[in-house]
Amino acid sequence: MSLTRRTQQWATFGRTWYLYDMKWQNPFHSARKIAYVLSGRNKPIFEDRTDCGDHVVAINSRHISLPGNEWEKRVYYHHTGYPGGATWTLAHELHAKDPTIIVEKAVYSALDKDLTRHGRMRKLHIFPDDKVPEKIMQNVTHQLRQMRPVPVRLDHIPKDVVDNFPKIFDWPKDFVLK
Repeated sequence: MSLTRRTQQWATFGRTWYLYDMKWQNPFHSARKIAYVLSGRNKPIFEDRTDCGDHVVAINSRHISLPGNEWEKRVYYHHTGYPGGATWTLAHELHAKDPTIIVEKAVYSALDKDLTRHGRMRKLHIFPDDKVPEKIMQNVTHQLRQMRPVPVRLDHIPKDVVDNFPKIFDWPKDFVLK
């Protein structure tokens, strides 16, 4: 077997670590992409009941973006198992308690509903900001593309770029809007 063939086999069967930035991303759309990698569907050797998925390190889960008014409307249900133990928590309250829990629940529900789900969830590493332990970061070799681009704030754009941007109207210098 040639060296390149051996390298190809190792790359196919080996576990790859991916980095995914959750900043300004919808966690439910991103969860499908993350679940795709966790289950190993991106590999040519994928089979439903085998554990061939890769690791995913999700950073900046504190800065996720929910569409519309879902922060006030989305409700998470939990029951303790005792009578009267049902609780409903709004998304913004749950996110304030633990910034990683919404992403974790979204990925959990995006995975296949079978016995491999818990093993695949162990390969998901979620961090509320971009401070990742060096022990984990040294394993990361690939990066997943974000679903939507992160918008740039106007105060972060250099002044010369703003001044040279094409203008629709060329207002006089002494014009004041009243």
